[in-house]
Amino acid sequence: MKIGIVTDSTSDLPAHLIEKHQIQVVPSILILEGKEYADGIGISREDFYTRLPSLQTKVTTAAPSIGNFLTPYQTLFSQGCDHIISIHAASQLTTILNSARQAAKEFGDKVTIIDSGSLSMGLGFQVLSAVENLESGLQSAIEAVESTKQKLKVIAALDTMEYLKRSGRVPAVVANLGGMLSIKPMVEIKNGEVKPVGVARTTKQNDERLLNLLLEVGEMERLAILHTNAETRAKKLLGEVMKKITIPQDVLFVNVTAVIGTHLGPNAIGFAAVKK
Repeated sequence: MKIGIVTDSTSDLPAHLIEKHQIQVVPSILILEGKEYADGIGISREDFYTRLPSLQTKVTTAAPSIGNFLTPYQTLFSQGCDHIISIHAASQLTTILNSARQAAKEFGDKVTIIDSGSLSMGLGFQVLSAVENLESGLQSAIEAVESTKQKLKVIAALDTMEYLKRSGRVPAVVANLGGMLSIKPMVEIKNGEVKPVGVARTTKQNDERLLNLLLEVGEMERLAILHTNAETRAKKLLGEVMKKITIPQDVLFVNVTAVIGTHLGPNAIGFAAVKK
């Protein structure tokens, strides 16, 4: 059985892995100063985060349309695929999965839709686990995704509350942490929900707490260091971790896509880790 893999741009998969594994990636929509961009096209992540603090109008995002999913599904079937596994961002946080599910109805039972319950490389690692188990068959690939999901830890240390509060995509318990924009929150994405892990008054405190949480994961199968144009801090986090524990050789270093970063703001760092 030939199986195709589809995901969306919130998976944050690096281009070389998308190409290597022939993954179809459906871009989400970024609406910036009245102009629509397909996520990752027309504006770089670096430019986006540089501009974000000075924008006069709120940046918004939108899910891809049903038609945006029909095209890659049709392409894969025309290339000889017998089945498609389509893995997407947490359904509690976006309607992306709903668009995929509606498109999949056009192909009967030939498309399996999976809710990752996560974002960024939390989703990306689930996609990679599916790809790496395709030769063992459909059921093995699906089980590999579920196994990865159960061992996943995704945490972000934000530089400000401002963008999280603007987003309207998080529970009040998170948005109202401390009641002040000046605090620096730490959040975890777990089972499709954004949950508070704690707050800090300074960037240094936040970075130290994030390091400790990453060390608590222990031995890892996969690791991605995530940031929103905070490369120096992110590299420091990676360096500190490497001093203390053995980490996977193929660590990914990802500047998070703008569609997610819109809600995090610039200068955030975090990690996605899969426990061994």
